[in-house]
Amino acid sequence: MDPADVAADIDLDDIAYLNWGASGPSPDRVLAAARDEQRRHERHAHSTADPYEYAAEQFAATRESVAGLLDTASERIALTDSTADGISRVANAIDWADGDTVVRTDMDHPAGTLPWGRRQDDGLVVHELDCPGGHLDFDALRDAAQGSKLVVLNAISWLHGTHLDISRAVDIAHDAGALVLVDAVQSPGQAPLPVETWGADFVAAAGHKWLAGVWGAGFLYVRDPERWRPRHFGYYAAFDYDDARVDYMPGAQRFEVGTNSLAPYAALREAIDIHHEVGLDVIRERQRGLVERLQDAVGERRISPREPESGLVTFAVDDDEAFVERAREAGVVVRSVPRDGWVRASVHAFNTEDDVERLGELL
Repeated sequence: MDPADVAADIDLDDIAYLNWGASGPSPDRVLAAARDEQRRHERHAHSTADPYEYAAEQFAATRESVAGLLDTASERIALTDSTADGISRVANAIDWADGDTVVRTDMDHPAGTLPWGRRQDDGLVVHELDCPGGHLDFDALRDAAQGSKLVVLNAISWLHGTHLDISRAVDIAHDAGALVLVDAVQSPGQAPLPVETWGADFVAAAGHKWLAGVWGAGFLYVRDPERWRPRHFGYYAAFDYDDARVDYMPGAQRFEVGTNSLAPYAALREAIDIHHEVGLDVIRERQRGLVERLQDAVGERRISPREPESGLVTFAVDDDEAFVERAREAGVVVRSVPRDGWVRASVHAFNTEDDVERLGELL
């Protein structure tokens, strides 16, 4: 499948959509999968089958699909509502003690900062590492990780579009005795997710950005599921239970909670199928060409690296909010990020040269 075929299945009324890093518009094929699944569950499964057994089968199919995308075993995949939801489930699975330390970076999205900020009220210590230009200082990480409980990292910086060497960071953290949680939400659909090679204890992501799925379908990779007894807990996580005990489900399913809509997960499976049909190499080659074109248009305003590392391109303007509004009025969708004067464009293989040129004309 050609990226242009996917683009043709997304009708945005001549809008140049350059905000995939926030949320990707879904192709009609993905939306149809969600609608069809909702109807099958509400009608067929309720009238001719057990709706809970049917749902379990569909959730299992989604875990298999995600596992294929990450090249891991489905037993290491839990379904969540979002990346933030997955991170929160990890935060509630770890046994914390007063004085425990979490190391994170100044590149983290609020999804990766809020759980630890909340726990500071309970005695958790948060150590933030500065990452000038979107690059991690590994010597600083080595020092900070000593004696820490958890290290939280972004696979791709949502502020700069830079890639982090996750495998190297994980080795440093593990050598120091710390767990590692990776927020990888900017990766699915535009970059590999080699979770087994990374070696992280947890990887949280979702399908509504570069995969062009719908909201409400996240996933969590858990390297050693049997180690954990999550407190964010419901009957989906329990194999057997009574008033006195709980036997957790084997595998990462113990991180799941309760009844969810099937539609977002059917959409996620369809989005992953489309991703495979187009091919990551094709996506990255076309995306790179478009990003390089945008980099030329941005010129000295560029904040992201001149050598593109992802589809995220951040640049400086005098007034970010005013620029974003002016762009929207011109039919170009970009966003500001929480740095003074920074605007971010997210360029996918499903964009066109015209989309990029329209943004360039505004600069």
